[in-house]
Amino acid sequence: MPGYDVTKPQLRCVLPFEAGPAEVRLLRSATASQLGHWGLLAAADEAELVVTELATNVVRHVGEGASAALVLEQRGERLRIEVHDKSRAVPILRPARCDEECGRGLHLLAALTADWGTVLTAMGKAVWCEVEIDSGQRCRRVERAADALDAYRGGDSAAVDQGRRRRVVLEESAIELIADLLHWTAACGLDPDDILDQAQMHYEAEAA
Repeated sequence: MPGYDVTKPQLRCVLPFEAGPAEVRLLRSATASQLGHWGLLAAADEAELVVTELATNVVRHVGEGASAALVLEQRGERLRIEVHDKSRAVPILRPARCDEECGRGLHLLAALTADWGTVLTAMGKAVWCEVEIDSGQRCRRVERAADALDAYRGGDSAAVDQGRRRRVVLEESAIELIADLLHWTAACGLDPDDILDQAQMHYEAEAA
């Protein structure tokens, strides 16, 4: 197909699913498990975010219960993630206004991934993204965040085995820390929503 990368994948996994919130959670877990099996856990966090966004878009724009499939492929130094569905409506990246909730997912994918696109198929379409497989150089902000979360839990999370379990603990810590910071901003007379907006602006500018 024109525009479709036909490079032979080194590793490949196909996961059929029916669109729904519960399936999205299962796909995240299955993605982490599969990447762990392949020895690609370094790419798991980004991959889970991409899978969540792509699968959620099927739920929103194709409909709950729609048949779809997730494809994971290792291609050289990149992990390719595809979600196939039966709709031929192609997503279009448009500027998102501050008051819009829809459309931000594509901006997230564009910022998070090395490349992305859409291919029309005989059955509908496939939306694909490619994530760089970590070469050992992690973003310093990510390292600082992990250190801060370890310290926030009193070092408890550092004692947890590396991998999926530790990510779950850090995710819970992140939620608790953000909630505490919002309480602190409110106690200081600041607007928590304004602080969140500023943090989001910093994140999006650096991610881009």
